[in-house]
Amino acid sequence: MEIKLSHTFLAVDDPDKALAFYRDLLGLEVRNDVAYGGMRWITVGAASQPEVDIVLEPPAVNPNMTAEDRRVVADLMAKGVFARVVFWSDDVDATFDALQSAGADVVQEPTDQPYGVRDCAFRDPAGNEVRFNQAKG
Repeated sequence: MEIKLSHTFLAVDDPDKALAFYRDLLGLEVRNDVAYGGMRWITVGAASQPEVDIVLEPPAVNPNMTAEDRRVVADLMAKGVFARVVFWSDDVDATFDALQSAGADVVQEPTDQPYGVRDCAFRDPAGNEVRFNQAKG
């Protein structure tokens, strides 16, 4: 049996700002952009990984969530601790320089980690942590 990642969801509170970050700044391709019920879901991904999608979705859209759940999600997003996504990069330092020069919100400058990667981190416009890893070696 083989299991592979197909897609994952990332909450964003402003689809246009999310597009500016993920498409225009990171260079991900837009694979789908669907409006429904006054909300919008945008699917993006790396051209080199056509089998893996990131769906940028409205926050707290799950119909099973209570009003309190939605408030908690909004609070966590405002603090920048609700969600994270990690990308591989072939040059973390160049990635960092490009994103910092474009005005992205820096969380961590490039750092050699004891677990075998060099990485850096930013926040997207919704507050999600966006990390970039490069294998050391």
